[in-house]
Amino acid sequence: MLSDHASINVRAGAGGAGAVSLRREKHVPRGGPDGGNGGRGGDVVIAATRQVRDLAFFRHKVHFKGERGGHGMGQNRHGRNGAPLLIDVPVGTQIRDRDGELLGDLTTEGQRVVVAAGGEGGRGNACFVSSTRRVPRFAEKGLPGEERWLDLQLKLLADVGLVGLPNAGKSSLLAALTRAHPKIADYPFTTLEPNLGTMDLGERVVVLADIPGLVEGASSGVGLGDRFLAHVERTVLLVYLVDASAGPDDARDALVTVRGELRAFSAQLAARPGLVALNKTDLVDEDALDDVLGAVGPVAAEIGGAAVAISAVSGAGLNDLRRELDRLFAPLAVVAPTSGAMRPGAVAGGAGGTSRPIVLRPSDERVGDYTVEPEGEAWRVRGRVIERLVAKADLDNDEAVRYLQEVMERAGLSDAIRRAGAADGDAVLIGDAEFELA
Repeated sequence: MLSDHASINVRAGAGGAGAVSLRREKHVPRGGPDGGNGGRGGDVVIAATRQVRDLAFFRHKVHFKGERGGHGMGQNRHGRNGAPLLIDVPVGTQIRDRDGELLGDLTTEGQRVVVAAGGEGGRGNACFVSSTRRVPRFAEKGLPGEERWLDLQLKLLADVGLVGLPNAGKSSLLAALTRAHPKIADYPFTTLEPNLGTMDLGERVVVLADIPGLVEGASSGVGLGDRFLAHVERTVLLVYLVDASAGPDDARDALVTVRGELRAFSAQLAARPGLVALNKTDLVDEDALDDVLGAVGPVAAEIGGAAVAISAVSGAGLNDLRRELDRLFAPLAVVAPTSGAMRPGAVAGGAGGTSRPIVLRPSDERVGDYTVEPEGEAWRVRGRVIERLVAKADLDNDEAVRYLQEVMERAGLSDAIRRAGAADGDAVLIGDAEFELA
């Protein structure tokens, strides 16, 4: 079975801690602090590759953790940055967080997206030297890496989607038009997973997708229909396959049912150009076929293409079907679907795995960019820079706490908290730390 959904947990590597070190060498009795900085934790990166068929690997492995950054050392030696963790997924995979936000839509070989950023490394004590603090005996801790749950969904990349009710002959048509060898049998739901095949169409080669049979209610999940429908979202043309041997009324009802389910699933998908193929014409005479053509004609006109009579078994009408597909393809620019928006910091790679260089720019945020608001009986301070400073501070070190207080006072934090309505002795929350206003 094609595994097209998976949920995974990713956690980037934590940053390394800065070092507390004092240079002590012969003839250099007071060399000063020389603690190096910690390295940055490794990112978690998801990359698209054609070497992977589906998402079955993630049935057995769910948790992925990036490499931790190395700790700083004496003699101003900085810790090594953690290596990024690369996770391979099939081309055509969409990545969403648990809130449903699209983080990446990987539609080309080598395309990548950073799904969890590594933690920042802490600064060593050599970074805290000042005119009044000549020998700092504290350093910063590294920040933890980002952690999140992700939902992966594979949507096949195909140009033409074959849709219809069960046992309409989609697998037989795919085998007749391409070199694919799907399972074929004379009973409904023979196809349990989408199949792909390639077909020469004029000067182009197109990919056909045989989608498992749709039933009424497919758009809401009946018969796993919503999962199957997701695989035709990327197609540019649709072939509605109808069993002509069922008679004019049943053929029209079958076509209306499939159209209705496509429309309920996605109005954009239902509006896609296509044509109607009346299959199994080898089982009906000419008069009966004319009746079927007349019954489905209005719906075929609504779709925008002709109704073509074919037989996947005998091969009758297949050349007419190819010509009609070629006519519909002519005005269309068959290109890879547009990728979804990438997260900031994502790396979009092209063919061959090349990628754009990451450009680092200084942030406009400052320590003084924060807000103060009540939270229960305490006061919550929110600000990216100040929360990061608190998270990296060694609160068990008195000298580190004094330095943090100096930074907060320069940012006017105590006055801002009092202006918000706090009094001495009230609890102040910054990130995961709690302080007392004094």
